[in-house]
Amino acid sequence: MTALTIRGDRTPAMLRKLAKAEADTRVARRLLAIANALSGMSRKEAAEAAGMDRQTLRDWVIRYNAHGPNGLYDCWGDGRPARLEPHEQAELVRIVLEGPDLKSGLSAFTREDLVRICEDRFGKTFHPASLGRLLKRLGFSRQKARPSHPLKDPAQAEAFKGGSRTAENHQYSS
Repeated sequence: MTALTIRGDRTPAMLRKLAKAEADTRVARRLLAIANALSGMSRKEAAEAAGMDRQTLRDWVIRYNAHGPNGLYDCWGDGRPARLEPHEQAELVRIVLEGPDLKSGLSAFTREDLVRICEDRFGKTFHPASLGRLLKRLGFSRQKARPSHPLKDPAQAEAFKGGSRTAENHQYSS
């Protein structure tokens, strides 16, 4: 097995100076590990001094050799693509804002109801918890007003309460 050489366009002192000025502590540790390895420390000692193992240091040396100090930054991917296309997300927002059709017998959507709607409209299945996270990203919360029956008559409800109670309505005996 041949030893991996580290490019020599920067001295260990230059790498330490870059590490000191670096705002990202993870990159600074990587720069220090490479500087230690360049200054004669064994790869194992240099890696342990920076809080990593020897194989991890080797991987960072390969990236440093290929791209210089810029290769030591984390390169996160874009992540998993969204299950719903942007136009489908817009339609889901519209559906939630319009609310359920009163003829359907629903007074408010549950996540399970919205899962069925997504499957019917878009042909895509969701777990209710996953749909809840999507709704949160779209700006919705699970809080809702106290449920009220859609055919409730406010006048009849007030009559059922019996009106307000005042001191005039009650006689107290002493």
